[in-house]
Amino acid sequence: MTLSSWQFWAVLSAVFAALTAIFAKVGVEAVDSDLATFIRTLVIVAVLAAILAGMGKLQAPGAIPGRTWLFLILSGLATGASWLCYFRALKLGDAARVAPIEKLSVVLVAVFGALFLGERLGAVNWLGVGLIAAGAVLVAYRG
Repeated sequence: MTLSSWQFWAVLSAVFAALTAIFAKVGVEAVDSDLATFIRTLVIVAVLAAILAGMGKLQAPGAIPGRTWLFLILSGLATGASWLCYFRALKLGDAARVAPIEKLSVVLVAVFGALFLGERLGAVNWLGVGLIAAGAVLVAYRG
């Protein structure tokens, strides 16, 4: 895998997502989960602003098409709702059981991608999606 491969960045995303769960679980112990989400968001905004400024990638808002704005705003709202729910779940439950249920998003992305974006997965791919769903439920199950 190289720096220009999607697989490299996907694996790195998974590593950081795992660290997010562990750090967040400890971070929400002594604070309201919504406040914890707000603090996390401020950190993300500051880091991204520094990266964009440092790399000269900031753009005038008017240069971004309206449709792009609409879907980025919708994505931001969905992300915020996801984070609020995730941090609340971490506050109430074990990280090792919350994270797999949250990863059912993988299953939902496959379904939504097929339904709304016309993406096609083969039988083996759908088997994998089913195994992800089953695995998430089994890991979260308290037996």
